[in-house]
Amino acid sequence: MFLYLLAFNFVNVLSYDNHGYVVYCPCMGRFGNQADHFLGALAFSKGINRTLVLPPWVEYRYGEIKSIQVPFTTYFKVESLALYHKVISMDDFMNHIAPNIWQPQKRISFCYVQRSGEVQNSCNAKSGNPFGPFWDTFNIEFVGSEFYGPLNYDAHNEAMMDKWKQKYPSTDWPVLAFTGAPASFPVQEENIHLHKYLKWNQNIVNKSRAFIKNNMSGGGFIGLHLRNGQDWIRACQHVKDSPRLFAAPQCVGYKNERGLLTQSMCYPEKSDIIKQVKRALKKLNDIKYIFVASDSNHLIDDFKLALRKFDVSIVKLEESNPHLDLAILGQANYFIGNCVSSYSAFAKRERDVKGLPSEFWSFPSPKKIKHEEL
Repeated sequence: MFLYLLAFNFVNVLSYDNHGYVVYCPCMGRFGNQADHFLGALAFSKGINRTLVLPPWVEYRYGEIKSIQVPFTTYFKVESLALYHKVISMDDFMNHIAPNIWQPQKRISFCYVQRSGEVQNSCNAKSGNPFGPFWDTFNIEFVGSEFYGPLNYDAHNEAMMDKWKQKYPSTDWPVLAFTGAPASFPVQEENIHLHKYLKWNQNIVNKSRAFIKNNMSGGGFIGLHLRNGQDWIRACQHVKDSPRLFAAPQCVGYKNERGLLTQSMCYPEKSDIIKQVKRALKKLNDIKYIFVASDSNHLIDDFKLALRKFDVSIVKLEESNPHLDLAILGQANYFIGNCVSSYSAFAKRERDVKGLPSEFWSFPSPKKIKHEEL
């Protein structure tokens, strides 16, 4: 059955899919946000039964004025996604499919309503960074715009998916090219399970396993994600006005049914972080290492000083590599992440697929934990 499914989906991506294609720019945020959007776009593409064109990941590198587009397969397997739905890489699509069904004069950009930019009544799909650099990577110019409002992306609403098919039949619209991802942020609750199809490629797997073997052998390890850069500190100032800020629903729920978002959940004090790590060490057995991933301050010296009685080594990557960090966090014996961070959310989803335990900074509140223990 496994081989049959793979063969079926690869046949569809290597030859023309009569049901059409979905193309989009992952133009909001960094990797964590893009991953949330990807799961939604995957569900949406299946909902309208079109092949999803796997976009490159949009990255921003120090010293570079424009975004960098990194091929999807640099980090992830295509084969695992094909078990769920029809997919094709952006390069393969542009090289082998687009010349036959999406010629330059047929390229229309899709957006909900007009976007601000140089042209009136337009999606202005290439206005700004990363929008312009993304489409330029594939030499794509748009000759017009299509406003699809009031349609939405809820793939679990069959009536809505039927409306998409009726308004944009593949015979007239073989390609739906979205200015941004056809998905909500954070990831729709019904689409979280799709993370099981998003698997690291063998190169990432090998590197993560090698790091663990060479630096954390002989015992288990706790993985920590610390979000503490200046941009994050500024973002956390909006907690009071945004009860479901960024990825917060993974903790408080999509309707705040599990509580309210607090400042400490977004940007915990150093003392609270250390206390929580100590509690984790006391309840876990055979932990010899603490692996820290961070966008700014790893608190290595602070951990070494505060945890000296626990006989654990504090470890981090020598060079910044967010994707390798994530792959390692996904294999930790235990994980503590940030409720509000979509990067932490990625690690949490991967660990849930594997059945591995996780918790979040300051959630539930220490007071509630003590009350439940009593």
